[in-house]
Amino acid sequence: MHIAIVGAGAAAVGLLDALAGSVEGAGEVTVLEPSPHLWRGRPYGPDLDSVLVNAPPAIMSIRRADSGHYASWLGAERAAAHLDDLLGQPLVPRALYGAYLADTAEAAVTGLCARGWRVRVVPARVVAVTGAGLRPELLTEDGHHHPADQVVLCVGGGTPQDHYGLGGAPGFVGDPYPLAHTLDQVPAGSDVAVIGSGLTAVDVVVSLAARGHGGRIALVSRSGLLPHVWQRPLGHRPRHVTVERVEALHRAHGCVTLDDLAGLLRAELAEEGEDFADFAAELMGAASEEPVRRLRRQLAAAGDPRIGRRVLQETAHTVGPYAWRLLPESDRDRLRRHFRLATSVASPMVPVNAAVLLRLFDSGQLTVAAGVRKIEAVDGGFRVRGDSGDLHADVVVNAVNPPPQAVPRAAEPLVTSLLAGGLAALHPAGGLVPADPRLHVVGDLAGGGPFITSGIPGVAARAARTAQEVLATRVG
Repeated sequence: MHIAIVGAGAAAVGLLDALAGSVEGAGEVTVLEPSPHLWRGRPYGPDLDSVLVNAPPAIMSIRRADSGHYASWLGAERAAAHLDDLLGQPLVPRALYGAYLADTAEAAVTGLCARGWRVRVVPARVVAVTGAGLRPELLTEDGHHHPADQVVLCVGGGTPQDHYGLGGAPGFVGDPYPLAHTLDQVPAGSDVAVIGSGLTAVDVVVSLAARGHGGRIALVSRSGLLPHVWQRPLGHRPRHVTVERVEALHRAHGCVTLDDLAGLLRAELAEEGEDFADFAAELMGAASEEPVRRLRRQLAAAGDPRIGRRVLQETAHTVGPYAWRLLPESDRDRLRRHFRLATSVASPMVPVNAAVLLRLFDSGQLTVAAGVRKIEAVDGGFRVRGDSGDLHADVVVNAVNPPPQAVPRAAEPLVTSLLAGGLAALHPAGGLVPADPRLHVVGDLAGGGPFITSGIPGVAARAARTAQEVLATRVG
């Protein structure tokens, strides 16, 4: 069997690790990736130390069956050096997490080779896949052809959209990463408008502060909703909001509804003496609460013993991808209408970053402008027009996250070829759905997934399932 893996980020690492733990006999794996930063993908390449992993180690393991895998790699010394005191957990720079992914990939390659497999990396971009013959064939941009029995796309997430048509304007940063490069272009005393108020925007603000930026910074967006703040892990393991309980509901009733899932969460909270109605009311009030007040309150509650938000944040990534596929479309629409709130809860900011934001808010250097309708380039900078009036900026940094299941710009020719050849189809809600059993998709591009961007738990789970599917096709 010859397996071709397109892309070499976290999804590819999870797949290789799962393959290394399951394969028997001999075979071949070819990984095709043009980036010199193998195994890291866009999020975990070299960058500033202020760009942190936004989650505790327990949910950052790329090995699906071992939640302690990343923490074991990190070790006591490195963990102590990067401890977030409020969270009580180590939070490392994303580039260091990239080293974990690289070490895991290299160990998987060694394991595969020890089992008689051949593994090679081709430093080229795949621009097309055809399936007209007995085997799929991958075409790279240098004109070479690479036949394979099974093809797995691990091409990562989409690229930021330029919603306001500012591309090419002097002072506009269309894609902030890596911040080590883009922030070098921002004068230290300039007034900066950061488009968005999610985790990418938090990264930009915190990194500007770490560099000693002296100008004013404004988070400008339609909603003005900041991410929730991570709370200190308590070691609670969900007993009701689990894949097993969702499976049982599906077997019993033939479907799973949003009310069913709410019932599981209600039971989870009731066992701990917590009221579901109070929890839901607090969540739904986030959009109307003044952002700085809410940030201050949540930062102070990092050690709050209530489990509600912790359970929801964990299970959004572990149970959510499975449950999403079972929901009726009407319930999916209900959730999509709360996209910003759901993203804020499921992808919270770490307390150390929340503390930096609060300090900048209190000093007056940082502000939030909601209800933004238009941003335009003008002589000497940019004009931001919103519900509270206009503001001026010298620099605009686009920190809008790409929509879930978006096609990365670099993968557009590849996806076009798959669609033209009938090997895949676009899902109505976004993403790519294989139409051939020899093609698989791991990561955020997989169609039919949840309406929030895939996190490491979801990627690891999908990689493990895909490894099983790929190996099940092996003959003899």
